[in-house]
Amino acid sequence: MATRRGFIKGSGLALIGVGLAGGIPAFAMKAALWKKKIGPYKKTQTLVCIFQRGAMDGLMAVTPFTDNNLMVARPNLFMTAAAGLAGGNAPLIDLDGRFGLHPMFKGFEPLFRDGRLAIVHGIGSPNNTRSHFDAQDYMESGTPFNKGTSSGWLNRAAGLIPSEQKTPFQAVSLTSALPRSFYGDTPCIAISNLQDFALQLRGNPMSIKSASTSFEDLYDQTTPGLLQQAGKESFDAIKLLKQSDIKNYQPANQAVYPSTALGNALKQIAQLIKMDVGLEVAFAEHGGWDTHFNQGTATGIFANNAADLSNSITAFWTDLGSYQDEVVVMTMTEFGRTVHQNGTGGTDHGRASCNFILGNKVRGGKVHGNVLALAVENLEEGRDLAVTTDFRSVFSEVADNHLGINDDHVLFPDWAGSRIGVMKKPD
Repeated sequence: MATRRGFIKGSGLALIGVGLAGGIPAFAMKAALWKKKIGPYKKTQTLVCIFQRGAMDGLMAVTPFTDNNLMVARPNLFMTAAAGLAGGNAPLIDLDGRFGLHPMFKGFEPLFRDGRLAIVHGIGSPNNTRSHFDAQDYMESGTPFNKGTSSGWLNRAAGLIPSEQKTPFQAVSLTSALPRSFYGDTPCIAISNLQDFALQLRGNPMSIKSASTSFEDLYDQTTPGLLQQAGKESFDAIKLLKQSDIKNYQPANQAVYPSTALGNALKQIAQLIKMDVGLEVAFAEHGGWDTHFNQGTATGIFANNAADLSNSITAFWTDLGSYQDEVVVMTMTEFGRTVHQNGTGGTDHGRASCNFILGNKVRGGKVHGNVLALAVENLEEGRDLAVTTDFRSVFSEVADNHLGINDDHVLFPDWAGSRIGVMKKPD
């Protein structure tokens, strides 16, 4: 007969629970408090974070097109907001007379004009590493000078949310493995595909769809008391997804998602939000931003990535419909690119970049932050757009305002900076 300990180690509880710590996992304790019958929960506030892995060129995404220094530094990559100039490139979308949005981000323009989309420029980490691995680790842990931090900032955020209806779907990453941002004591899950119910914890796969029936029987036979009830509730959560027609989901308002990894991830996040399963923190990834070679301008690698990001997010926002008031979307990237183009038609690892924040609580229609003229004396180490906004000042403001968190010392240890006013003040 299978032992209780063996079952816990091999079951979905070990995967969902993030850590066993030698006893009943935190997930099991919380799940035991669930309703006996899983049903719809009230709408929750949801923060959706998208990590643009590879380091997005913020100077191409949102270009200070009136800066002649940039034109000189990028003779083959510079784009302008004036049609017919810059080698015939499609013009940038003039946002405010100084900054121009890359034309493949055109889906963002109406959201910006409508005051729902904000851009923060000159954002980055105070740690000047140009290592993708280190910079992503620092950003996801939220401690840019401490490699020893075991938890991620989104895990800590989930734990700080003042909510009485915690569910196993409180924090969900639509990725094949749990991202660094979700490591920690608060239960988080990674779902690579809702149809397959493939749950993973730090890369350990488990197909609950194929195994849940036998596991449920095993719990009936071997695990009494609190653990049995906790296990039953976790299976009820899985059944809740199974009962939904996920495969035949039809986005609302004629939204059309790109058939890409990001488009599929955001469509599934929209499904979870509209199922009212208590989703409060969601995570997705978007790779391919490491444009050392043949970056392109109006077409090419960067343009393709920009179109995917913009089209996926705008489809997601359209699909949400009446849920828009409860959702904020925020992008992030580990660092930016060099001001000067390189010899292979691309840009190398730099420092500051920009990010996008979308929501009805956002002070949109504005490029926030401080971007100095790109003269060499203003560049970091004489080559990069300087970091003038610490990413933690933005992340903390968004999380605090939207999720009701009020403990920046826990959310971002060793940080005591100020906010930049990217979010509207709560009513």
